[in-house]
Amino acid sequence: MGLETEAAASGGAVHGHRLSTVVPSSVTEVESYGLADPDLAFRLHYLRGAYYYAAGEAVRGVTTKVLKDPMFPWLDAYYPVAGRVRRPADDQPQQQEEGGGASRRPYVKCNDCGVRIVEAQCDRSLDEWLRDDAVDRVAQLCYDKVLGPELFFSPLLYVQVTNFKCGAMALGFSWAHLIGDVASATTCFNNWAQILAGKKPDAITVNPVKEPQDRAPAAAAPPRSVRQVGPIEDYWLAPTGVDMACYSFHVTEPMLKRLQQQESAAATGAFELISALLWQTVAKIRVNKEVKTVTVVKNDMSARTGNSLANEQTVGYVETGSPPAKTDVSELAAMLAKNLVDETAAVAGFPGDVIIYGANLTFVDMEQVNLYGLEIKGQRPAHVEYGMAGVGEEGAVLVQPDSDGRGRVVTAVLPKDEVGSLRAALGCSLLQAP
Repeated sequence: MGLETEAAASGGAVHGHRLSTVVPSSVTEVESYGLADPDLAFRLHYLRGAYYYAAGEAVRGVTTKVLKDPMFPWLDAYYPVAGRVRRPADDQPQQQEEGGGASRRPYVKCNDCGVRIVEAQCDRSLDEWLRDDAVDRVAQLCYDKVLGPELFFSPLLYVQVTNFKCGAMALGFSWAHLIGDVASATTCFNNWAQILAGKKPDAITVNPVKEPQDRAPAAAAPPRSVRQVGPIEDYWLAPTGVDMACYSFHVTEPMLKRLQQQESAAATGAFELISALLWQTVAKIRVNKEVKTVTVVKNDMSARTGNSLANEQTVGYVETGSPPAKTDVSELAAMLAKNLVDETAAVAGFPGDVIIYGANLTFVDMEQVNLYGLEIKGQRPAHVEYGMAGVGEEGAVLVQPDSDGRGRVVTAVLPKDEVGSLRAALGCSLLQAP
């Protein structure tokens, strides 16, 4: 396991980054892990999850070595996570695509290169950190790397351990979306926590894809939910013309009830209601741009196949005929609940490179995802917030349960010059005191 040091980002409260690597405890017998079409559809996106633990007995004595030790058997089971992306080499036999061309379909070479561990320090206390909503918290606590331009050197997972000056700790995960959706990622992290606690982990089923699925013709139009980009070569991040930033805020249970009362939408789900409010608010900010079509990504735990690594979320779009800035929030919420056009199969089968999050303004439903199962010494995290990298300039909004499940944590990934306007607009409505 190697160790290196990297300079802190200019002006950031988090600094002193030290990098090392953890590999599986045994040599992987499986040589390659095939990626399904839904995996490749999400390959330009990256999940970022920050888990906060208050100072106290739970984190006392939890050194980086203590956190690393259970990773060796953990990666034995989740062996693709320790691999690296490859394309078939030009000098090796390649699978022939329809039409006679050689396939360049990416796969994961299970070469035991491991995951990267990042150690960092924060000059603030945890309370100070969480009170400052002007800080892009997720970006500083989750190591900012993507796949490429040298794919064979690019880890699929970074784990950042950040120690606050008060003794609190944050665990930040940077997860390449192509190896699994947010449900796969959180289950994977929770499994590591079980090993850390000395428990027998849940059963893990890894099923590499052996044959490519049927794809649409090369000339097919992209689904409404996505935007075609590229072609993207070996640097897996779609370029955007604007700087993007995360803004996270807490919708408490009283705030949510007040919103339901104001909009006469007590029967509407929290995800749809909060998404509708953000849809209307962003449309008001973008006075010179239509926001009539939004993409919706939903994670339905009851519909999963049982594969431990998979992209099984549904993808679709909702469209309104009237300007959303002038449409009641309750009406937009009803559209999100009832008018979703499911394009999951079309997105997976589209042959070109696409972005999904941010192709349109995108709403991500994380209501059913177990975000608080990563326990240390039996203690759940005090707070969890997820963000995303690789989001297109239309932006994305992630809605997840808070620690007690009655409120919601919302993270908006938007163009940086829109974040201040969003914060001000919400401060005059949703986030005002009752």
